Amino acid sequence: QVQLVESGGGLVQAGGSLRLSCAASGRTFSSYVMGWFRRAPGKEREFVAAIRWSGTGTYYADSVKGRFSISKDNAKNTLFLQMNNLKPEDTAAYYCAAKTLDTTLSAYNYNYWGQGTQVTVSS
Repeated sequence: QVQLVESGGGLVQAGGSLRLSCAASGRTFSSYVMGWFRRAPGKEREFVAAIRWSGTGTYYADSVKGRFSISKDNAKNTLFLQMNNLKPEDTAAYYCAAKTLDTTLSAYNYNYWGQGTQVTVSS
């Protein structure tokens, strides 16, 4: 079993920055892929970014490329999402996720989810 707990959300003005964290516990993560997703009110869940827990490699949605950065601290079992130059359209609940079913950097097959943290960007 894997537990994921997000933190770091809040209210920020357009152009500002936030860093989200995701504390992971439970099973070992060496072969996992970790990801961030978001869901805006009235919209479907959207993939944001992914990273391999071991090794290198990241993958981003076009909508956040160049503004968001996914990273990890293996020693602390923590995943991060640095969000810069935030826009009102980035307003959403952000979710941390893990997948154990395959090791591809993609938006699919995530089987563990956190409870989410709200990010609100004012114009």
